[in-house]
Amino acid sequence: MYTQFFGNFLINKGIITTEQLMEALEIQSSAHQKLGTLAIHAGYMTANEVEDVYIMQTHYDKRFGELAVKLGYLTQAQVEKLLKFQLPDYMKLGQVLVEKQWISNVDLENLVAEYRSAYEIYDLNLVIEQQELVEKLLSSFCSKENIEHPERIIPYMTLFFNNLIRFIGEDFTPLEIIPMPEVPTNFCVSQEIGGTLLSALDMEPQTAIAFACKYVDEEFTEFDEYVLASVEDFLNLHNGLYTVNISNEHSIELKLEPPVIQEHTTLSTDSPAYLLPIIYPFGRINFIVSIL
Repeated sequence: MYTQFFGNFLINKGIITTEQLMEALEIQSSAHQKLGTLAIHAGYMTANEVEDVYIMQTHYDKRFGELAVKLGYLTQAQVEKLLKFQLPDYMKLGQVLVEKQWISNVDLENLVAEYRSAYEIYDLNLVIEQQELVEKLLSSFCSKENIEHPERIIPYMTLFFNNLIRFIGEDFTPLEIIPMPEVPTNFCVSQEIGGTLLSALDMEPQTAIAFACKYVDEEFTEFDEYVLASVEDFLNLHNGLYTVNISNEHSIELKLEPPVIQEHTTLSTDSPAYLLPIIYPFGRINFIVSIL
């Protein structure tokens, strides 16, 4: 989940725009990881050393690893280790930004160091430690706004992000949470959970088609009843999992109301509501949540 928050981190710092992020996320899925980016991430080389090798490659038809060893920046054992390593997604995103020349390798090195330090991101292997990190990231993310009932919002949002990754794809970035008493909608599916919480997914029809394709792993070309049912099913599945968690952890049984479809209307509640824009390469999804 590190990539999702890294993109938000870069936008907030004014390093890239939302449009640039969407383009980078689309490229990232098919981008080939570079040994230089791997070496920076592993701490084997500095950004300046990587740039030295790239410059040398313009004069010699040799691989990055071979030249890095020749210059004394890497050992052969380190090269072999890096070739077996997979970049974390936030480094893949950074690599695309460097290739697009929106940032330099030095910028990437400094930004990643700042990001990892701010969120205390380390190389974690244990599932429980990873879960604790996700909760820390979300707590920091949500604390940027004056959010009521964070103790209820954060677990709900943690599950939502995990379900997006599991069922739709991890190539998304959440933007800033916006308190909004009323939200104008395009195509919106909303659902109430036992009089305690209301959530909704809102998106343009073309985005809904792409969302449905991802969710059910089928090809849809028209905004039809199958697309509507797919978006409904995702929200219903997510909220169903949330009610199971609440039952298991707090012995509270919550009833799910049927999903409701609204088009080109205004979604409003008497309770504080929050709009969270989610950026995917295929479009923007607005997720609305309100504690009733």
